Amino acid sequence: MRSRLFLLITVVILLFTIPAAAQTDASSPYRIVGYYTSWAIYDRQFFVTDIAADKLTHINYAFANISEEGEILLGDEWADTQFPYPGEEGSTGLLGNFHQLQLLKEAHPGLQTLISVGGWTWSDRFSDVALTAESRAKFARSCVEFILQYGFDGVDMDWEYPTGGGEEGNIERPEDPENFVLLLNELRTQLDAQGQADGRPYLLTIAVGSGQDAYQPLDWTRITPLLDFINVMTYDMSGSWSELTGFNAPLYESSAQLIEGLSTDSALQDFLALGVPADKVVMGVPFYGTGWQGVGAENNGLYQPHTGAMEAIGGMNYVNLVANYIDTYQRFWDDTTQVPWLYDSALGTMISYDDPESLTLKAAYIREHNLSGIMFWELSGDTDDAVLLTTIYDVLNGE
Repeated sequence: MRSRLFLLITVVILLFTIPAAAQTDASSPYRIVGYYTSWAIYDRQFFVTDIAADKLTHINYAFANISEEGEILLGDEWADTQFPYPGEEGSTGLLGNFHQLQLLKEAHPGLQTLISVGGWTWSDRFSDVALTAESRAKFARSCVEFILQYGFDGVDMDWEYPTGGGEEGNIERPEDPENFVLLLNELRTQLDAQGQADGRPYLLTIAVGSGQDAYQPLDWTRITPLLDFINVMTYDMSGSWSELTGFNAPLYESSAQLIEGLSTDSALQDFLALGVPADKVVMGVPFYGTGWQGVGAENNGLYQPHTGAMEAIGGMNYVNLVANYIDTYQRFWDDTTQVPWLYDSALGTMISYDDPESLTLKAAYIREHNLSGIMFWELSGDTDDAVLLTTIYDVLNGE
């Protein structure tokens, strides 16, 4: 296990030995990929115009759905293409978040956008679209037409999961892992053909679970060459389903109790051991926390029994933790896993989360291991001054 002091020294050394990079993916050695959710415009009132785009290389727009006919489908037509931003009232043509993403790319030429398909809720039809050569071709063709129509630079496939175990009710078949490879191959073929016609490349990426059952059954020898990079969802390692409280996204495994069963490090090292090149592995980090109630005071609430998920004021996004919890709860730091947690003994509530200190160490890990970059869920979870994104950007770009 690495000590906290060692990692902090590593951060300092890296910051002074690697030159600052430009704010575009073309010249930056690291990818910084932020998910933007269509529903952010509603309760959270976080708009595309609020995105700190100068600190990103990619934006993944979540989510597009899959139609009954097996084609890509707008997830929220109003938010995606019709919602008028200030000054657009009465305008015709493309509006909504998609239009604003186009304007954002005009202002930041190095920024690339991808449409993310599926997610936890909308992965129910992936098995059907991957089933036959005809269904794969139809779906891939619809994706190419979609990105051309709305100005995206590629497609991010978020099938949760081709190995099974997603939301209850999802269609699942034993041949899904094989058909997943075939579906990616068809997407790659059609994207490349369109790219050749247009004189430019189009991106194909995936989001993949960090649990071994989500990735080990997949044929990475065939999958990896088809993808530009791979977003590993190294979070949600503990939650209301866990017997004991634990960490949402530990950097390293705990030496005391392996409550989470894995860590960011163990998952990413598994990908490298499976032959996935480091320059295609993107570490996922959460801009939100996980909380429990009914937690006893032993060990300051860590690795303790609980009575269920905590009801949080305003939700568990980092911005709400800052507003409602961080200043009133007691903060603790775990030297082994390299992440913090909060505990209130009077209320019996415990929160696992990431903050600038833990994200500094995670970004330093990416540089230390020459990984592709960092992905986070999601942009509206950050503070108004984008403190988490700024932390990531500064460490990855040597500032």
